[in-house]
Amino acid sequence: KKWYEKDGVIYFSVTSDGTTGPDWIKRLESKGFQVGDPARWLLNSPDFKPTSGVTTKVAVLKCRSFSRLFRATSDIRVAAVQRQLDKPNAEIACLIREKFMDEEIEAMCLIWITVMHEPIDDSNEEPKLFLVSRYEGGRWLNTECGKQNYEWGSAAGFAFVVPQNPQ
Repeated sequence: KKWYEKDGVIYFSVTSDGTTGPDWIKRLESKGFQVGDPARWLLNSPDFKPTSGVTTKVAVLKCRSFSRLFRATSDIRVAAVQRQLDKPNAEIACLIREKFMDEEIEAMCLIWITVMHEPIDDSNEEPKLFLVSRYEGGRWLNTECGKQNYEWGSAAGFAFVVPQNPQ
């Protein structure tokens, strides 16, 4: 199995290979994935900084584990800090999209996984986060609002990094 769940958190690892944003667009589309226009903007941004040979253990917090009153981006980031999780590199979204087919995301009981990287401004100077989703035709890499007060639906998962040497 490519992933496992423990105490309501989904875990898996991904390894970067230096693929640039524009090359991710070509790579994902050649495999049948759909890359939304907002995601293209972020992938072409100078703020998208690929790494090479970095293996990252990812922890996905399920939105269902949060109270309806605590589903804003800021609340989710606070919960991640409390669990000693770090912000991922934005490229993690591409690695997740490539690693998991929609059926596997569905088996996680999620519709989408939001990668909680440092937000990247889109063409309207609005902060955005990458989103890996299995709806609206399936197999998408797109974006969603990165504002701290944005409220998330219950079918979301939020990807963070498990530090190599937790405190």
